Amino acid sequence: MPIKIPSNLPAHAVLSAEGVMVMDPSHADRQDIRPLRIALLNLMPLKIQTENQFARLIGATPLQIELTLLRMTEHQAKNTAADHMEEFYQPFSAIKDEKFDGLIITGAPIEHLDFADVTYWNEMVEIINWTQTNVQSTLGVCWGGMAMINHFHGVQKYDLPHKAFGCFRHQNIEPSSPYLRGFSDDFVVPVSRWTEMKQAEINSADGLSTLLGSVDTGPCLVEDKAHRSLYLFNHFEYDSITLKQEYDRDVASGTPINVPGHYYPNDDPSQKPLNRWRSHAHLLYGNWINEIYQNTPFDSNDIGN
Repeated sequence: MPIKIPSNLPAHAVLSAEGVMVMDPSHADRQDIRPLRIALLNLMPLKIQTENQFARLIGATPLQIELTLLRMTEHQAKNTAADHMEEFYQPFSAIKDEKFDGLIITGAPIEHLDFADVTYWNEMVEIINWTQTNVQSTLGVCWGGMAMINHFHGVQKYDLPHKAFGCFRHQNIEPSSPYLRGFSDDFVVPVSRWTEMKQAEINSADGLSTLLGSVDTGPCLVEDKAHRSLYLFNHFEYDSITLKQEYDRDVASGTPINVPGHYYPNDDPSQKPLNRWRSHAHLLYGNWINEIYQNTPFDSNDIGN
């Protein structure tokens, strides 16, 4: 089954060309099934690229997905055209009375700030609390996951001496988890962050279970059953060239940056990077969607009750 997105959203053409099944709303409305409502709170500066990345993954399951793009109510995007934001995005304030089967909160380039110093932190706290009454399952990615685990459990983020940047080997710690069906014991995940969450603090918090981790970059995926949430600190959603784009951007601007580790063949930036995480990205997001499908109420009004 396809993902339901507007036919003029850039992701529609991109995903269609890749063979992902997409459907415009008029076609979807003729099908006598309830699609899963998934919202994407997109905090990344390159909105369209991020839309494509997440829509590609959640649109690859055999279920019909209705994707809603969200933004913070007052914060204005600086790197995406205003007409794109106006046409395709809704402010949180406009949908806060609605129910969703799933919500993804993306990362944001504000890791260096304390949570309370983020200009939209008060609304972020409101959204995190709102997930407990209006969302069946929430997936916080990178900064989004850090914000959630900090709010619910007080787990702190810590500055790293240098950026964790590259493709690092991770271990499947809880292979019996339904979110890890089909996962290998050892695999690669893209990492791109200046901060970390410490495993010892996660272990000390009530109700948290670390599902994926790395000896090089620490915890990766944490389950919080009580809050129906997953905290994912790394970037399964990245395209093959996303790390290259970040590296090239920093080199061009003169920002000190290390070559992303284990990414280019022989760590040579002149070589074409190979995607070694795509299959596990689809597994993780497919498993998440399946768990939502298995557990969400048929009547969406019952979500959060």
